Amino acid sequence: MNIMVIAAHPNLKQSRANKAFTQELASHASSNIYIRDLYQTYPNWQIDVEKEQQLLLTHDRIVFQFPFYWYSSPPLLKKWFDDVFTYGWAFGTGGDHLKDKSFLVATTVGGPENGYRAGGDNWFTVDELLRPIQRTITRCNGVFLPAFVTYNADRGTDAYISQEARRYAAYIQSELKVLVH
Repeated sequence: MNIMVIAAHPNLKQSRANKAFTQELASHASSNIYIRDLYQTYPNWQIDVEKEQQLLLTHDRIVFQFPFYWYSSPPLLKKWFDDVFTYGWAFGTGGDHLKDKSFLVATTVGGPENGYRAGGDNWFTVDELLRPIQRTITRCNGVFLPAFVTYNADRGTDAYISQEARRYAAYIQSELKVLVH
């Protein structure tokens, strides 16, 4: 399975968790994981739509890796969705290029898991807050897989972040039947 990870962190080099995640994936050099730093690739925010669409076609699973920003993704990833998932290509008449392709969100949040639930500080679960991305994928006839979430990313010890990075690498490479019950 060919996996493309789109890392969308505005400053990946300064990140603890997201940087650890991409470093862990890079250590799997023999695997079929292709990592793209969206902010490094497009510092001027001028997305090469055709290139991105071609990359999507050549990968079986696409992972969107990002820190949770105001209950959503960082702005360049939102722009990426707007620019790349075009009518006639990703959805609508003739828009079947993403049909049955699997997508997965991997996100890091600063708060504890119990803050993301009914009655918690954030009122909703991360899965509930990811519904717009889920619907974007399903509108394009893609398969939205269960998200990978690391809580307490800002306060976690180095050992915790390393453990989460290993768990993340294993998770995104899992077979579909393991991720979907």
